[in-house]
Amino acid sequence: MTWVILTGRQSDLDQVATPHKIITNRDYLAHPSLFRGQRPKVINLSNNYAYQSRGYYASLLAGSRGHKVIPTVETMIDLSERKLYEHALPELELALNKCRKDLGGAFPQKVCIFFGIGPSKVWDRFAKLLFDWFRAPALEVHIKDSAEWASIRKIGFHPLARMTEDEEKSFIQCLETYTNREWRDTKGRTPARYTFATLVDPHEELPPSEISSLRYWAKIAEKMGVEIEPITKRDLAKLANYDALFIRETTSISNHTYRFARRAQQEGMPVIDDPLSMIRCTNKVYLNELMAYNKVPVPPTVMIAGASDLELAAQTLGFPLVLKIPDSSFSRGVKKCANFEELKTLATEWLEDSDLLIAQKFIPTEYDWRVGVLGGQPLFAVHYLMAKKHWQIVNHKANGKPDQGGIKTFTLKETPAHVVETAVKAARCIGDGLYGVDLKETKDGVFVIEVNDNPNLDHGWEDSGEKDEVWVRLTQWFLERLDRPGR
Repeated sequence: MTWVILTGRQSDLDQVATPHKIITNRDYLAHPSLFRGQRPKVINLSNNYAYQSRGYYASLLAGSRGHKVIPTVETMIDLSERKLYEHALPELELALNKCRKDLGGAFPQKVCIFFGIGPSKVWDRFAKLLFDWFRAPALEVHIKDSAEWASIRKIGFHPLARMTEDEEKSFIQCLETYTNREWRDTKGRTPARYTFATLVDPHEELPPSEISSLRYWAKIAEKMGVEIEPITKRDLAKLANYDALFIRETTSISNHTYRFARRAQQEGMPVIDDPLSMIRCTNKVYLNELMAYNKVPVPPTVMIAGASDLELAAQTLGFPLVLKIPDSSFSRGVKKCANFEELKTLATEWLEDSDLLIAQKFIPTEYDWRVGVLGGQPLFAVHYLMAKKHWQIVNHKANGKPDQGGIKTFTLKETPAHVVETAVKAARCIGDGLYGVDLKETKDGVFVIEVNDNPNLDHGWEDSGEKDEVWVRLTQWFLERLDRPGR
């Protein structure tokens, strides 16, 4: 791995202090052919990151040259004004205050964090979280302390030119730690062109891909010059050291999966699922409006914003009907109401937590079509059978153990053309990533029930129809975006 360090002046950092190449940001900007054919990791230590400064342009152009860089221009902009980063403060202040006891009950007025490493182990939790939010070589955090709560007054960059001798010595040690981290065991392997990070939760009950399936993908990807490496939610700080990200945890815009997707996008990495797809697919209210606007067939639907809408839903849809919470997954937050009393009771309960619900006509079928769509093209097709003695493909039982229905696989050629065409049309409304489109096929036509940004993809299941072509095309999707000119 090639590390390149940019400084404002040649004298800002002694070449003896690090084995990595040090050049000024002026030289980096003036010589676009530097490091051509390489993919260096650039650490921008300019003394000024202001908009349109040399430090700003160095990070901006690093992205256009295909170089990974910290800090990115997004981080520079985020930290330029408090109002742009204040959304991060509640989580950061919570982590900060957990340090109080170990610090003897009081905080310093300022603490410096270098590459996510604090001045002592006491600061580890806070320092790592700060680096997760703002990937910058050197940050200073100004703290306002009171007897009960420490708040953050300001977060800013801490340039080399302002460092004391002791701070610079600590900074160089942290720089060495950061650049010498080894995350992969490459012993005995042919060097890969690219390494893809795959975000997993080994303890998730219903993961979108089993670890065994990801190992199977890794064998196929290796033949294409790609190394697949699993990472977990603790590895956000490592993300920029990979070339692409495939999220294989159940996604939510309120947890770490969204932060990983957003960070990957900021780093210019191809990512599945991208943040916009998460936002669009997560909310069933939005999905229904989007499908209707684009003339994609969906079940008859009534939006419920309050008790006054219940009668309209009952009259329009009849009973039984299906009531849905906008943000839910794996059939959670989706229930069938047999009569008006059940509808009123459930809607009243759910409206306490959500301002909107949707009610849809109940369409009973023995299975749902699931069509996988990648890059706007069909990838696989299966039947998800309903769980035993249940009307959904997953039955979340009272004992907490989910009961899933079976699966029946098809080749894309065996799948009815109108099912595939409808699925592709629905997915293209969302983006060009990987989606799982759920459809019901009836005598009245095909209806899109949902578009999932994080669809199941397991070896021996979803790939049974198209075989290894599924995994080859998945790998190729990333490679095409990594190999685009000017990236």
